[in-house]
Amino acid sequence: MKINDFAAALNMKVVCPGKDGAEVTCGYTSDLLSDVMANAEDGCALITIQAHVNTVAVSGLAGVAAVIICGNHAIPSDMEEAARREGVAVLQTEHNQFMASHLVYNQLFGTTA
Repeated sequence: MKINDFAAALNMKVVCPGKDGAEVTCGYTSDLLSDVMANAEDGCALITIQAHVNTVAVSGLAGVAAVIICGNHAIPSDMEEAARREGVAVLQTEHNQFMASHLVYNQLFGTTA
């Protein structure tokens, strides 16, 4: 699902749009960046509260399509600048990680589980 459509369907704010034509294909929830590097799949939406430039760097290396910052945590300008350079979308939501994970799963895969 295209990032803008994905964000709109989940009522999330698009802070940085990411690469043109990029799509979210799955989700991954973690606040441990080494875990993200080892286990996140290409095209995933990373669901986290880690709102800093290192999250973008790891996301770029791991092939993350979008970073979802939960709990309406502020997104610093250096993170936004890095995301633009790396082509990683940054979204913001008021939901906590549990609820954001639920919403992402349902949007991508339906409510079968």
